[in-house]
Amino acid sequence: MSTTLKRVHGYLAEFDNPQDLYHAAEHVRDQGYQRWDVHTPFPIHGMDVAMGNPRSKLPWLVFFGGATGFTVAFLMQFLTQVVIYPTVVQGKPTDIYTLPAFFPVMFELTILFSAFTTLFGLLALIGLPRLNHPLFASKRFPKFSDDGFFVCIEARDAKFTKEGTKSFLEGIGGKNIELVEDEI
Repeated sequence: MSTTLKRVHGYLAEFDNPQDLYHAAEHVRDQGYQRWDVHTPFPIHGMDVAMGNPRSKLPWLVFFGGATGFTVAFLMQFLTQVVIYPTVVQGKPTDIYTLPAFFPVMFELTILFSAFTTLFGLLALIGLPRLNHPLFASKRFPKFSDDGFFVCIEARDAKFTKEGTKSFLEGIGGKNIELVEDEI
């Protein structure tokens, strides 16, 4: 007989409407929780501020990805067309003054590297791909994609306690509070 071991993922609390969820997020942020998230069927304006989320690092990653693409394109063209194998076309010089001919490739590689950095940087920052999530085992969680508004406080948060977190969620208006477990 095999028994599946389970560990606590956290508490999931449901709220009636976006306003209640917004104020609940403010309370959770003010209480000092660090590992938590909200789940809604649509974006709620200002939720990042209510959650206290810092500004994303993705713009910096994309900038450096684009700069890398620009540099790679320039070096690739300059080294091959000027240094290694100077190509004389219609008597034009083979030096740095041929730079305008490099612009199309530099532009394209800047865009290409920026796009790939955006895609893979975003996936890395949000922790995807993840094939399964403990919240998918919750009975009430499928409502989040239709008409449910949820806060999930994770057990790996330093402030998390079974009794304290549950009573906190009840105190800020959470309904149908559920302990979510993850199979090990």
